[in-house]
Amino acid sequence: MSHRPLPGRRSVLRGSLVTSAALTLPVGLGAAPAFARSGRPEAGWGVQTGDVSADSGLVWVRSDRPARMVVETSATESFRDPRRWHGPLLDAGTDFTGTTRLHGLPSGEQIHYRVLLADPDDPRRTGAPVTGTFRTVSRRRRDGVRFLWSGDLAGQGWGINPDRGGYRIYDAMAKLDPDFFLCSGDAVYADGPIAATQALPDGSAWRNVTTEEKSKVAETLDEYRGNFRYNLLDANLRRFNAQVPSVVQWDDHEVRNNWYPGEVIASSDTRYTEKSVDVLAARARRAFGEYSPVSTLRPGAREGRIYRVLRQGSLLDVFVLDMRTYRDANSPDDRTVDPQGILGREQLEWLKRELARSRAVWKVIAADMPLGLVVPDTTENRPNFEAVAQGDPGAPLGRELQIAELLRFVKHRRITGTVWLTADVHHTSAQHYQPSRAAFTDFEPFWEFVSGPLNAGAFPASVLDGTFGPERVFVKAPTASNVSPAGGYQFFGEVDIDGGSGELTVRLREQDGTVLFTRTLQPGRVGQ
Repeated sequence: MSHRPLPGRRSVLRGSLVTSAALTLPVGLGAAPAFARSGRPEAGWGVQTGDVSADSGLVWVRSDRPARMVVETSATESFRDPRRWHGPLLDAGTDFTGTTRLHGLPSGEQIHYRVLLADPDDPRRTGAPVTGTFRTVSRRRRDGVRFLWSGDLAGQGWGINPDRGGYRIYDAMAKLDPDFFLCSGDAVYADGPIAATQALPDGSAWRNVTTEEKSKVAETLDEYRGNFRYNLLDANLRRFNAQVPSVVQWDDHEVRNNWYPGEVIASSDTRYTEKSVDVLAARARRAFGEYSPVSTLRPGAREGRIYRVLRQGSLLDVFVLDMRTYRDANSPDDRTVDPQGILGREQLEWLKRELARSRAVWKVIAADMPLGLVVPDTTENRPNFEAVAQGDPGAPLGRELQIAELLRFVKHRRITGTVWLTADVHHTSAQHYQPSRAAFTDFEPFWEFVSGPLNAGAFPASVLDGTFGPERVFVKAPTASNVSPAGGYQFFGEVDIDGGSGELTVRLREQDGTVLFTRTLQPGRVGQ
C-alpha cells in the first residue's frame, strides 16, 4: 500500500510529552497528581483530534482553569507562518474542555497543530503549547486508507498499572501509523470502580493508579467526567491521541452495564442511589460529548446524536451506529413483531438511506454490539439478552427482525462492500455470514470482525446464533472468564484498503501488534 510519509512526527510527539509532563504517572499509588498552578492555564491532559474529513477536523483540549482555546496549524512542525483559530472559552460548565473545528484544510496532507490556552483576562498570558499532528482524508484514491479499531478500556477493575507501563497497547497501535482509530464503545467503565490492587492467579497483585472518581460507580456528572479523566492519566494514550485522530462511539459501560432507555435499577443494587437510568444516561452523554471529539455532539451542533457517517474519500465511508440510545428493553427477545429493535426506526431509516447514497467502494458499519454472537443479560435470573441474537437459530425474532430488514435492503438495493466491525465481547474473532447456512436467507454474504479488549478482562468466545448463518472462521479467546491484561488476550484490528486494487485487508492483532488472522476482501461485490 502506498501511504503518505510522516515528516517529523516523532519530534512533534516529543513536544507533546514535554508539555504534558504534569500528568506523569506517580511512582506510588494514590490520587491523580495535581496541576502546578503557575498562574497560566495548563493543558496537561493532552490533545485529541476527531471526525477528520478531507478539509476539516476537531481539535480537543482540557484546561486546568478558565481559559480561551487557541489553535495554530502549519504544514510543518516549525510552525512558520501558522494559521490561527480562535476557539471557545473553557470553563466549569464543560469541565474546562472544549473543541475547535478546523476547516478549509488541504486534503491528504499532514497537519501540525498546537493548542494554546490563554488567560481570559489577559490574552498575552498563555500556558505552554501542546502539539499534535493528523492527516486529512485524501481525495486521491491511490493513497489508500488504513485504520484500526478496538474497544473496552479499563474494565473489570483492570486500570492503569504503572508496573506494566500503563496502556501499552496504544504504543503498538501508534507504530502502524493509521489514518484514524475507531473506538467501538466502552471507552470508559463508569460502572467499574478501580481499586488499588487486584489479585492475580499466581498470587501476585495487579496495581492500579487510583482516583476518587473511580472509587465507586459513577452517578454524578463529575463522576462520569472523572472516568474520562482517569484514562487520560496514561501517557501511552495521550501520545496516541496526539498522533492519531479518533472516531468514537459508545456502548453500555459509558453509563452502566447492559443499560437500556427507561430502565429502573433494582432496589437491591445498593451501589446506586440514583435509580433512573435515563438520568444517569443524560449525565454520561454530556460527559461523553465533553471528552470526545464528536462532530455531532459539539455545543450548538444541530444533530445532537452519536450516530453519523464519516466519509473517507472514494474508498471508504464509515457508518457509526448507536445501539444504546434507541433500543427497546432487554428481554427474552422472542417477539414476532419488534418495531423498535436495537437501532430504533429513525436510525434504521437513516442507515438505509445513507448506505444507498454511498458511492464509496467500502461501507464499514461500525456497530457497538455484534450481530450473531449471543450476549446474555441474566438480570434477576431472567433469560434476557443484551445484543441482537438470542440463541434461537430459527427465523428472525425480536431485534433480529430489524437486522433482517436491513440485510434484505442491502441485497435488493445491490449495495456492495458492506463490512461489519465491532468489539464488546472481550475476545477477537471473524465470522462469515452465509444465507445457505441460515434460517433467514434473503441477504447476501458478509463478514463481521470482532476485536478488543484494549485493557480489560478477557472472556471466552460467545455462542453463535444460526439465524443469519454465521461461521466462525477464526477466534482467539481464553477458556476462563475475566483474564487480566497480564494474562494476554488484549486485541485490536486493522483495516488496510489498497489504493490501486481497492482490496480491503483485515488483520486481527494482539496487544504487541502480532498478526493473528488476515482476510482480504475483493471490491465491487454484493456479497463476499
